[in-house]
Amino acid sequence: MRVRIWGCRGSLPTPGAATVRYGGNTSCVEVGLADGSLLVLDAGTGIRSLGDELAERGCKNVHLLLTHLHLDHLEGLRFFGPLWNPEVSIEIWGPPSPTSSLRDRIARSFSPPLFPLDLRDVPARVSFHDVPREPWTLGGFSLSALLVVHPGPTVGYRVEAGGATFAYLPDHEPALAGGSDGPLDWVSGGALAEGADLLLHDAQYFEEEYEARIGWGHSSVADAVAYAEAVEARRLLLFHHEPLHDDESLDRLEARARELAGRNGDGPTLAREGMVVELP
Repeated sequence: MRVRIWGCRGSLPTPGAATVRYGGNTSCVEVGLADGSLLVLDAGTGIRSLGDELAERGCKNVHLLLTHLHLDHLEGLRFFGPLWNPEVSIEIWGPPSPTSSLRDRIARSFSPPLFPLDLRDVPARVSFHDVPREPWTLGGFSLSALLVVHPGPTVGYRVEAGGATFAYLPDHEPALAGGSDGPLDWVSGGALAEGADLLLHDAQYFEEEYEARIGWGHSSVADAVAYAEAVEARRLLLFHHEPLHDDESLDRLEARARELAGRNGDGPTLAREGMVVELP
């Protein structure tokens, strides 16, 4: 399993000289296998560059898994090259809602005054699916999705293939679920993250910042490290970087995570745009 980061910024794109090393694009992660199986996780602005590369590869089938529909996880979809190719099939998966379909919710961003074209004008063959309650398979991947603590319908994903496990919880506030004490099936996202070879997890704030942002749906670095230890993840990749944090701030956040974990060189790592992680 090969995990590539195309965007790891949270809330708002932040291009500029101060964010070059970690990147300014919002959430998008590619997961691939040697047999060509491919998943795309979230459609933040990072998906635009991914789309250009998929076009170069001649990719004709895309599985896109959305954690939720906040704009920083959806705003790149309209500029995803494969969406505008009539030879491409795209399956979009996302959290169910009691009020409207996944297609109708996404269509809001494809309509005036937000965008000049309607979703009906998209030439690719696009289908929409609520994530199932039970595990399912796509290509060579075994997948699970569960609701996690974050405003609005939001899921995390567990991706398994070739004996490796990747848990994807980019927007998550575990402290609001009572922390990480107790059986993991009662911990927000615990069944997804348990024993993962790689856990990608929200760590938007330093501890002192989080105190004024409780309920916003994101995690402090301390809570992220504690959560990873509780679920016994083998490696922690910190994600959803605060827009106000420049590269130097993020260096300090990574150092803080390693201090909290009691490790240095092999401790928690901050996601960087362009980073590739091979599993296992």
